[in-house]
Amino acid sequence: MTSRTIRTVETVGTETGTVGTVETVSTGVKPPQLRAARVRRQSVIKFVILFATLSFLFVPLLAMLIFTLRHPLSGRWSAAPWIAIFTGNGESLGADLTVLWQGIGTSLALSAVTVVIMLVLLVPTMVIVHIRSKALERAIEWVATLPLTIPAIVLVVGLGPIYRWLSADVLSTNPIWLCFVYVILVMPFAFRAIAVGLNSIDVKTLVEASRSLGASWSKVFFKVIIPNLWQSILSASFISIAVVLGEYTVASLLGRMNLQVALYQLGQSNSISTAMSLLALLFGVVLLVALDLISDAMRRSREGK
Repeated sequence: MTSRTIRTVETVGTETGTVGTVETVSTGVKPPQLRAARVRRQSVIKFVILFATLSFLFVPLLAMLIFTLRHPLSGRWSAAPWIAIFTGNGESLGADLTVLWQGIGTSLALSAVTVVIMLVLLVPTMVIVHIRSKALERAIEWVATLPLTIPAIVLVVGLGPIYRWLSADVLSTNPIWLCFVYVILVMPFAFRAIAVGLNSIDVKTLVEASRSLGASWSKVFFKVIIPNLWQSILSASFISIAVVLGEYTVASLLGRMNLQVALYQLGQSNSISTAMSLLALLFGVVLLVALDLISDAMRRSREGK
């Protein structure tokens, strides 16, 4: 707690007429009762804020869970949607889970391909630009964050003719080719995560020291810079995976199948889609927890060395 110091200056006179000053210093500290009351008020405010935040986040999830367990018409409780998901048999609910498994496989493949393309494009480019030109780095930042200002439906309007040409003359209608669009969608988030890592280390000093010791550019990149950027690369990768798994607009408007499109189709008839949506959200939470654990392990490993 803070303390308050009061200085008082008094003028006094003596019998001989000499005038002097006496400085009195008193320090006032808040009594323990006031400090305890302040701590209690802060605890109550923190609890209220935390409770309101958790309620805002978890009440919709709880409603989704109840919806998957309770039949809305009869009121009967049943875990049939969850059993159908984990056993792979949705005949009891009149659902064809083939579409769901196809969507899951497509989204996982898209996540992997998108992350690889994103890292191959962004990491070398950002490292080189960070070393060579700050002005060019700002220009690349503007380009990379531009998709945040453009709605996905507007992107589809421009990319639709390109994908029709690619599907007919160059590639095919396989949903895996959505990876090119998804790289654009995840680029703002991935760029920001990698930029934080680059700004947290002295890249120029590391490069100059490595080059002065005779290391080639490939060794500098893979053995010096990349190990210092692992945490940022993991962050960018996990964020990209979460974005790809939750993307619906582009795949739906381009007529491709992914997880969200499959969930939408299943949601027309039963509650399996709601249960699967909860699992997808849980998977996202697991990714974030894994990122935190991996980051802590890497930090402890560096500190131990």
